[in-house]
Amino acid sequence: MIRDTAQSFLSEVSTSSAIRNAMGTEHGFDDNVWQRLCTQMGWQATHIPEEYGGFGLGYVELVIMLEQMGQHLFCSPFFATVCLGANALLVAGTEAQKQHYLPQICNGSLTATLAYTGSSGKWDAHSVDAVVLAKDNEYVLNGVYRYVPDGHTTDVLIVAARNSDTSGQSGISLFVTDANAKGVTREYLPTMDQTKKQAHIVFDNVVVNEHALMGEYANAWPLLDKILNLATIATAAEQVGGSQQVLNMSV
Repeated sequence: MIRDTAQSFLSEVSTSSAIRNAMGTEHGFDDNVWQRLCTQMGWQATHIPEEYGGFGLGYVELVIMLEQMGQHLFCSPFFATVCLGANALLVAGTEAQKQHYLPQICNGSLTATLAYTGSSGKWDAHSVDAVVLAKDNEYVLNGVYRYVPDGHTTDVLIVAARNSDTSGQSGISLFVTDANAKGVTREYLPTMDQTKKQAHIVFDNVVVNEHALMGEYANAWPLLDKILNLATIATAAEQVGGSQQVLNMSV
């Protein structure tokens, strides 16, 4: 039933012309279609617990939808918001952060994403090269983030930064902040796959308070690793759907 419903909706809104239109813009998706998905279908709330406004289903149901999105090459901030942003909040967020952000994701009024990869272009713990300085009850963030999914259009950024004297898996912290906070500069980053828009983001002395910290200070790699593993499953599901479509077109 979930697969059939997803296939029906995506066949309507993710046509060849719709995909090409989205690919031709820096924005990368149709806002009206995204709001239809959020208000009519409610997919962004699939695996978010009911106490935060979600449906309380599991990752299996989410994967079914992601397969169909991959099969129909659906252009939207779904992966960034749900598979990165919402998952980061569920895995690492405080109760106050979950109560504040997750209901807004569920009602479609908020998008989010995760930024952690620095200038090295790596995807493991060594890729985190933004730095954080703890100062009284605040944190000062500086650094560059590249290849951030939908980072130029998102409302909320969840970012990783490390203590300046650390490397590898040690010294990493996670923070949630307004994407338009003072000191944040965001630019669209052209890439080969124009169905998946990415961004280049600079943090220049961005100050966040203690309530922005997610998880334990300087010990967030285990949480970030889990978030990335969940995102990998989501990406694999999209690729399964895309591969199925290639097979359908070839046979």
